Amino acid sequence: MSILGSITSKILGRTPPSPTTSAQAASSPQTGGTASAPASSGAATASPPPGGPAPQVDVAAVLDGLKTKATQELNWRHSIVDLMKLLSLDSSLATRKELAKELHYGGDMNDSATMNIWLHKEIMKNLAANGGKLPKDLQHLS
Repeated sequence: MSILGSITSKILGRTPPSPTTSAQAASSPQTGGTASAPASSGAATASPPPGGPAPQVDVAAVLDGLKTKATQELNWRHSIVDLMKLLSLDSSLATRKELAKELHYGGDMNDSATMNIWLHKEIMKNLAANGGKLPKDLQHLS
């Protein structure tokens, strides 16, 4: 299973379709010293599964439930590394680079801070596109 599939199945209980890209090339991170990623990423959008939309899953409830069982403080709302750790997935740089390839990241993979921010946003967008209900503080990402 893909890394995205593993993340989605652990949160939503189902595997998403393969990520797709828009007709435009994947965008690259913004420059000028800002730590935010571009608003339009051109990656990871999916259509609803055949046979109608799946029931919506409260992403915060699932992840906060896992967080209560965690042995360390993990900030899944802002950190891709903490999100992956919370899901008991490998959060190494190599795995995150593989996830970035899977999601068609167009930026510099050696700039891990920018890539991590982009990955987190893309995962949240993907969860929302596949029936995940994001908490209000993350709805702007979808």
